[in-house]
Formats: sequence, structure tokens, C-alpha cells
Amino acid sequence: MSEVFVLELDGNIGIVRFSVEQEAMNTWSDQAFLSFNRVLTQIEGEKNLRGVIFISGKPDNFLAGANLKQLSQIASREEARYVMDNFHGSFSRLAALPMPTLAAVHGYCLGGGLEFALACRAIIAKEGKTTLIGLPECNVGLFPGGGGTQRLPRLIGYPAVELILRGTMLTAAKALELGILDRLLPPETDLLAEAKKFLAAIIADQAILTRPTHDFSQIDAIIDKAREQALKLSRGRELPGPMGALKSIREGVKVSLDKGLMIEKENFIDVVLTNEAKGSINTFFLKGMTDKPKSLMTKGFTPKTIDRLVVLGLGTMGRGIVIDTLRHTKMLVTAVDIPEALTAGRDGVKKILEGMAEKKKLREPVNDLMNRLEVVSGYESCRNADLIIEAVFEDIKLKETVYREVSALARPEAIIASNTSSIPINSMAPFVLYPERFGGLHFFSPVWLMQLVEIIRGDKTGQNTIDNLLHYAALIQKRPIVCKDYPGFVVNALLSPYIMFSLKYLEEGNSIEKIDGALTDFGMPVGPIQLIDSVGIDIPYKVALGKGEKQDTLKNMVASGRLGLRKSGRGFFLPDGKVDPEALPFIATRPGRTMTPEEIRQGLLQEMVKVGKRLLELGIVADPRFIDVGMIWGVGFPADTGGPLKWADLTGLSKELWGRNFY
Repeated sequence: MSEVFVLELDGNIGIVRFSVEQEAMNTWSDQAFLSFNRVLTQIEGEKNLRGVIFISGKPDNFLAGANLKQLSQIASREEARYVMDNFHGSFSRLAALPMPTLAAVHGYCLGGGLEFALACRAIIAKEGKTTLIGLPECNVGLFPGGGGTQRLPRLIGYPAVELILRGTMLTAAKALELGILDRLLPPETDLLAEAKKFLAAIIADQAILTRPTHDFSQIDAIIDKAREQALKLSRGRELPGPMGALKSIREGVKVSLDKGLMIEKENFIDVVLTNEAKGSINTFFLKGMTDKPKSLMTKGFTPKTIDRLVVLGLGTMGRGIVIDTLRHTKMLVTAVDIPEALTAGRDGVKKILEGMAEKKKLREPVNDLMNRLEVVSGYESCRNADLIIEAVFEDIKLKETVYREVSALARPEAIIASNTSSIPINSMAPFVLYPERFGGLHFFSPVWLMQLVEIIRGDKTGQNTIDNLLHYAALIQKRPIVCKDYPGFVVNALLSPYIMFSLKYLEEGNSIEKIDGALTDFGMPVGPIQLIDSVGIDIPYKVALGKGEKQDTLKNMVASGRLGLRKSGRGFFLPDGKVDPEALPFIATRPGRTMTPEEIRQGLLQEMVKVGKRLLELGIVADPRFIDVGMIWGVGFPADTGGPLKWADLTGLSKELWGRNFY
């Protein structure tokens, strides 16, 4: 295996090129550190060297940081200490070299890559689309543990606190402005040639790199304020990564750099072993898996061109599909609805687009987008459609009428998809002329804010149809999961027992406040009772009826006209978020069972995980990761858990119930 770091001598200048073999990105691994330390030994032995340049051998990245997979597998303090000793020992050895060292950066310089550069005497960078500089570790449940919490504040002062806490990735120009870089070069520059000139200037006069001395007398106040912001973002939860970062900065800048690095190391060891860190890293990989839907398509598949989209229905969901298609693509979009709904539908689309324009979230003027939208009351436009998405009211008789009319007009190669959330794809397939061209495309509301889309394969849905729906999801920048037809598909299938058991606990005498609080304390955006109220109390009631389940609380609420605060102005809650005391008499009663918040939380999540296991056993989804993607991006399951199935693995629930893990 070839060396990752290789030293070349250019007169009295050392040039170290580095590249991790057969990997797109340079990252730190055991092999990389062994090679790096061998190069440091060489440098220390070259008595005539007057300076050293470190430069990547890859065309579009410097060094992207630690190997997250390796970090996620650390199981003991001893393993963690070994990894941290590699980082700290190597970077401290680099910083102690007697000659000037220069990091020559192009492409990604992130996490342990930036910490490596910060241990050099100076940093020069070349501008480019991929030249991003930062310490994003807090975004993956960790914090900068290779010296970042100590060297960056000492270099740029208080701004380092927010950069570390938010995990901000800076452009090269912004990094220069903040003082992270010493020189910035235009994109067309020969980086190595300019690095040699800059290093020669440093050797001639090291005073050109005089660093400012920062006053950290206000560090406690700054950290306290940053901590408040972090708790606000986490809804009051003290997540180990951000808290460890703030603790390391607060304590570390008050002592020498060496002592500060020791503080950072011990705090990092504590954090990397937490379930929150491991769960967050899993979420990072889930994001990467679904960032590019093309990777989920059949290998070698060539997608069909989609120039014309027809959306059937201009209600909330139909409008959302129209909005995301217009703002992310150049497609011509036709929306079909009854005549009296067209004006309101079109105006609703325009209003939301105008709101996005005010927030600078559109790449084109609103009028240009609206000019690509046609609203009509007939189905003639289906004759020329490449893709037809049905988003009409959830009534199978209505859908049958729509599909029979539309499929008689649509071209044989056109794809038809349903946005249904409750009616099986297999129940509707007989209404379509070419069922192999028919599948599910279940969006989440509001479509323009929610990333997830479920792509549902009916018994007769062709693989080409699934691949083309993945292609459409990519065009409108959605995060897709693929599943077979099943009641509730993935997300609603897991939510159903979560909701029904929360009502059971409520009827057993546990308060709404205690039930919802148990889950918001866990990290859910809202509790289960609040979720019922938000989606509309009649929705889970209809689902229960459809399954033949008795649910008296929902029955009582619906019969009284309490369909939820948003839907009818009355539900379980008052406008100020407090429980409506007038709703309490409608709660049915069962034999009492007082539960602790922990018992409630564990009980509800366990029911959710059981459904996830069933979906895997039945082959509804092929991979546990799709279930976790669905719950994180579909309902806001806390990202630091890694999703419900990863959470079950990390907490030991999987082995307790079934003797093995999902992952």
C-alpha cells in the first residue's frame, strides 16, 4: 500500500503531497496518521530544510477531516484515547517543527483537515467552488477534537465560538476576512508556485505573520450567550457535542495551549462515546445516501425526459407539488381542478412563491415561474403529459373516476402517480390503463418545506417507473425512500401505533402535558397529542375506523366538532398552546395506569420500532436506513438518535427484544 504523505525536496524547501488511495476524499485514518508521522520524522531529520509546504494530491479537496465511520465505531475510552492521541500528538508535533510550515489549500478543508492546517505556521488557499473551510463537527453530534476549539479562538478570537457551534463552512474569501487564511489566490492560479513564493517571503521575514493577541476576559459571558442559543436550537436539550465544544473553549482559552488541548481531548472522549454522537453520525450517512436519488436508481438506467407535468387537484398538496416543480425545474406545469377552485388555487401558489421571493429563496422572478403554470378544469392536457400526479380528495370512488378518464387520454409512455396517504396503490391500479406505469408519490405537508417523499411500488409497478419517479424526486430536490404498497406506507405505518398508544395512555389517566412532554423532551418537534390536533383529529379517527379499531376519544372529539385547532378552531389545545379544559370531558376512560415520562416515551417508541421490524420482515422496505430516513425527514424524529431503528440499536432495545441489531 502506497504512502498517504510523501516528502519531496526542492532545494531547501520540503513539499509534502498527500492523497488517500482509492478514495474520493482525503480523510484521517490510522494509515494516514502512520504515514504522516513517518513524514514528520523525515522532516525532523532534514537539517537543511528551511520550510515545508503541505498540499493535496487530489484535484478538488484538501482534507475533509476524520473518518466518521471509524469514530462511530469507537466503543471504549481506550479506543477513543488512541484516536485522540493520534490527532493531538501528530498536530502538536507538526506545530513544534523548527521551520515555517505552510498549508496550501484547494477544495474542502474541513474538520480535522482545518485542524491540520491550523497546526501549520500559515495557510494559503486558492478560490474555487469546492474550497470550503470550517469545523462542522457540531453538526454531526461531535465537536472539533483535533485542536480546533483551542487553535481557532487563539487565531481569530470570539468569532470562533459561533463558527464552531454552528459548524459553519466558509468560502475562502470569508475565511480570509476572518483571519483564518493568510493569503487567498484567484482560481486560475498555480497554487504550488504561489505557495513557494509565500513560503520564501515567510522565511525571509517571519514578522509578516505576526498574530494578534486576543483578550478573552469576556469569554464566560460569550459562552453563556452561545449556550442559550444552542439550547434554543435544541429545544432545551443539552446535546453533548455543542455542550462539549463550549466547555472546551471556555476552560481552554484561560490556560496555556498545551493545557487547553488536554481539556479538549478529555471532553471529546466523553462526547464521542455518547449515543447522541453515534446517532448523529448515522444521520449524516443517511443524508449522504439520499442526497442524490440517482444513487438509488437501477445501475445504468437512463431516465425519461420530463418536460410537462400535470397535477390533478389544487388543494394544499397539489399546490405544494406545483410550487416545488416550478421553483426547481423548467417544466411546463398544468394544474387541473373544478372551475370554482382554479382562481384560489393559482393565487395560493403565487402567494407562497412571493413569500419565498421575499426571503431570496427563488432563482427566478415569480412572474416567470407563474408563466409556466396553466390552471384548467379539463383533462385534455393529460394527452401531452410526461408525468401526471394525482392529488385529489382521499375518496376511492372519486379517484376511480379521475383515473379512468385520465388514463384514457394519457400516452402509453406517460407515468401516473398518486399522492395518496391512505388508499393502497394496489386498490387504484385496476383503474389505470397501464398499471406498470403507475405508482405512489407520497409527499408531506407543506410540500415546499418538507424534504421527504415516499415512492411506492404497487404489485404491478415497473422498475422503470420507480426509477423515473426517483429521477423526478431528484429534479425537485426531494429526499426519497422507496417502499412496497402497505397501509400507511412507511412513515404513517410507524406513526399509527405511536398515536394510538398515546391515546391509550391518555385514557388510562396520564395527562396530555405529561405524554407530550415525554416526547418533546426526547427531541420530537411536537408531542403525539399535539400532532393529532395539528393534522386534524378526524384523520387518525378515519384511519382507526378503516382498520376496525375502536377509539372512543377520537370518536367523541369528532362528534363534538373538535377536529383540531387549525381545522375547526377547537381541539385538545387552546391558541396559546395550553390544554383546553373543555376538551377533557371528551377523553374516554380505561382502567387507570399511572406511568412515568420515561415509561411513556419507551412504550411509544417501542411500538414504533416493532412496526419498523415488521416492514423489514415483510420486505416492504429493503433496508432499515429507509425507515430511519422516513422518520427523521418525514416527522422530525430527532437527528441525534439516528432514527428509531438506530436508536433501538444504540439503547440496547433491539437486542433485548430480538437478540440482534437492525444495523
